[in-house]
Amino acid sequence: MKILKLVEILNFSMAVLFAVLYLYQGIYVVVGIVRRRWQDKHQPSRLRRYAAVVLARNEENVLGELLENLKKQNYPKELLDLYVVADNCTDRTADIARQAGAFAYERFDAIHKGKGYAMDYLFKKLKEEGKNVYEGYFIFDADNLVDPNFVWEMNRTFDQGYDALTCYRNSKNFDDNWISAGYSIWFLREARFLNFPRMLLGTNCHVSGTGFLVSAKVIEENGGWPFHLLTEDIQFSVDSAIRGRKIGYCDKAVIYDEQPTTFRQSWDQRLRWSKGFYQVDREYTVPLLKGCFRKGRLGSSCYDMFITIAPGMLLTVAMLIFNTILLVTCLTQPSYISAYVMRRLTMSIVSTFGSFYIVFFLYGIVTVISEWKYIASTPVRKIGYVFTFPLFMFTYIPIAIAALVTKVEWKPIYHTASKNKAQLLVEKSGK
Repeated sequence: MKILKLVEILNFSMAVLFAVLYLYQGIYVVVGIVRRRWQDKHQPSRLRRYAAVVLARNEENVLGELLENLKKQNYPKELLDLYVVADNCTDRTADIARQAGAFAYERFDAIHKGKGYAMDYLFKKLKEEGKNVYEGYFIFDADNLVDPNFVWEMNRTFDQGYDALTCYRNSKNFDDNWISAGYSIWFLREARFLNFPRMLLGTNCHVSGTGFLVSAKVIEENGGWPFHLLTEDIQFSVDSAIRGRKIGYCDKAVIYDEQPTTFRQSWDQRLRWSKGFYQVDREYTVPLLKGCFRKGRLGSSCYDMFITIAPGMLLTVAMLIFNTILLVTCLTQPSYISAYVMRRLTMSIVSTFGSFYIVFFLYGIVTVISEWKYIASTPVRKIGYVFTFPLFMFTYIPIAIAALVTKVEWKPIYHTASKNKAQLLVEKSGK
């Protein structure tokens, strides 16, 4: 019985610890609800020259759409050059890039795989060739579509002195199935209830894979792109927080990207993300903890990034496993003891899963209602996928465990979506 009491104390303490550590994100939600939109009236001092960099691996099916999309930006064409890194491609990706008027660089390296290496390759090539004449670089995946005012809006925010910017990330295929919807809700939540409040409250945002802008000054200071962990975007964001660099968010700059629809692809992608987070944990936890004690934005940015990369899911998994082991071992005890212990521990496990479901259901419903008109789907599906969103998040539990014991390598996600609801949203976007 003493062991049971100890377990209950540990479970309660863990719940309190999580509540305290993540309380500030509840404040983010309140800020995101109360302050609906970012009214940025800043007038940029000038229109800067940028390079739009598309990182592609066998993306002949979707690359052309993005390049055409970028050429239709409401921004002077002479101030936006298009570059495509055809990274280990075996299809016509490079040819399609050249036909669309982009500068195509073909890279073949079977050892150094991933976006981080492809970015570093391009930046060093541009410097060697004397083409590093830009003030910033937009980073895109080949499956993206962008709002016509994307570059103009990002330039306006960038003009306010940021080292990097992220944007409002929407999806091309929200209603394909529960998997694509799960991704979509997660990224909409990230935009509305994480990066948007961070921007309002003056703490650092973080870039998320695609649709971000990084200053040429940062590239020059870093000697390229030295971020090669499996989650190079989070690595860059954490490094920026530690160094005191400012990452902002542009609410009116919108991209649409295609989410995986099969569980196999989703598993591979999120396994890489989970492994990458562990890699970042290993290399940056101590510097982040030290940074938490700095004053103002510097300290809050480090704390926010520390919580973002902290393996909270693993702690939850550990407690569930511990409870389950006790549940099994109690079967060796007298029946009256085992019945009592099983009842209490079962209630604890069910309560943990129930709380998990409720928290993510609430996140899902608040996000979907908040971003209702920006989601390309029917009302029934929008609401229906709120109920499956916690199930999508539940699948992170086995993924988090597998990432601990599995060797993970970067694998491409192939895309096939063509112009559809997302294109219509791009054409009539009102953000």
